[in-house]
Amino acid sequence: MKRIALLTSGGDAPGMNAAIRAITRRAIFHGAEVYAVRHGYAGLIEEDFVQFGARDVGRIIQLGGTILGSARCAEFQSEAGVTKAVKSLGKNGVEGLIVIGGNGSQAGAYDIARRGVPVVGVASTIDNDLCGTDVTIGVDTALNIALEAIDRLKVTALSHGRGFLVEVMGRNCGYLALMSGLAGGADAIVIPEVPSDPETVASELLAAYDRGKSHALAVVAEGAAYDAEKLRNYFSQHHERLQFSLRVTKLGHVQRGGAPTAFDRILATRLGAAAADHLLAGQHGVLVGMQRAEITTTSLGEIVGRQKPLNPELFGLAQSLAR
Repeated sequence: MKRIALLTSGGDAPGMNAAIRAITRRAIFHGAEVYAVRHGYAGLIEEDFVQFGARDVGRIIQLGGTILGSARCAEFQSEAGVTKAVKSLGKNGVEGLIVIGGNGSQAGAYDIARRGVPVVGVASTIDNDLCGTDVTIGVDTALNIALEAIDRLKVTALSHGRGFLVEVMGRNCGYLALMSGLAGGADAIVIPEVPSDPETVASELLAAYDRGKSHALAVVAEGAAYDAEKLRNYFSQHHERLQFSLRVTKLGHVQRGGAPTAFDRILATRLGAAAADHLLAGQHGVLVGMQRAEITTTSLGEIVGRQKPLNPELFGLAQSLAR
């Protein structure tokens, strides 16, 4: 295999650029040409290729986001779109593809792989909901950004004796909320995987005051049935009975924009290099991830359409420590 392509797709994640750098330089080390695809699958369909040399990926390891850009592509959701993408690769002499991204991106990688194209995926999403890996590129950075916000808000909460609610990203996965709540000493954690309701959250926050605390803080996942907005509205509507109001902070895309931590840079470098190694060695149709601190591969067919479950023991641990 003498010519490969790479692309980033889906939501940007801190560390994607480190993966781009590692893939490019590792493939060149093995004697292959590297072509970057700009704007994800949309760029692949439109044949938006640019050849990368070793120096083209210099000084990007510390940058957040992705220098290749990312975009949604409705056309790629159709059979005709996938066919067009495959033809684009062949027309440009590309013999293999590496896809850096999360669940949706790897589903696209699998669609291309089923057309006979050698494809390797690299696990990258701040949601950490991707099967086949314990941790994905971008999670550590997003978690640390959320934790810093929680620590800062607790200072204000303590100063004013108030209740705060912090909403973090994660789509339908509560990993970021659970881990940031556990690390930040939250009094309540609301995640999609564990049923909850406003009355339960209210009782957990009021219990913090009953224990002698001068403030209370809840961390809520954006994908929870009762997200920050619904909880705020409920507390507002029942303020006379609850005698409690919430200050709400939604972190949103702030979590995705940070410079990658050392962990994310190293993880992305290891996964990116391994992806190039596997593709050039003829080992494809897999996702490269990390399990039990080792670089591993999992068939794309085994991960597509699945969401990695959370460890329920960690939720129980967070609850017990908030007592």
